[in-house]
Amino acid sequence: MKNFLRAILVVSIFLSINQISGHAQCKGFAKKICKLELIPYIHDGNYHAAILTEGEEAELYKTFFSGQEYRISICGSDALPEIEFQIIDAYKNVLYDNKENNFARTWDFTLESSQQLKIALKVPVGNSESEYPASGCVAIMFGFKE
Repeated sequence: MKNFLRAILVVSIFLSINQISGHAQCKGFAKKICKLELIPYIHDGNYHAAILTEGEEAELYKTFFSGQEYRISICGSDALPEIEFQIIDAYKNVLYDNKENNFARTWDFTLESSQQLKIALKVPVGNSESEYPASGCVAIMFGFKE
């Protein structure tokens, strides 16, 4: 029984360290690769990144202020297919859909009124012939102009 509990503890510690390491690598990817896509906008200082697998979706809510020029950039590792994203307002109106814009990775915009928007991402299932779905880092970056 002691050996069984010890084995569970070791596996738990290993999985925790592995998750922390993966998150750190993903944040590094966001800093090194994705932040460049915001230029000439100023990065807001936050790194929103996670490891996603084909078929997974993620959402992020963020408040934007009227009159400010913004850029949203979505960046995914090369192992993943093109990332789909939509910007949706509080009334569920789709303000932007990158599928309608040749899977553009950035969107520049200015709002007439301050509001909270939902950024919805989807990693579509690719055409890979691998038996395992592709997995990789996906980052959402925000920039603004002064």
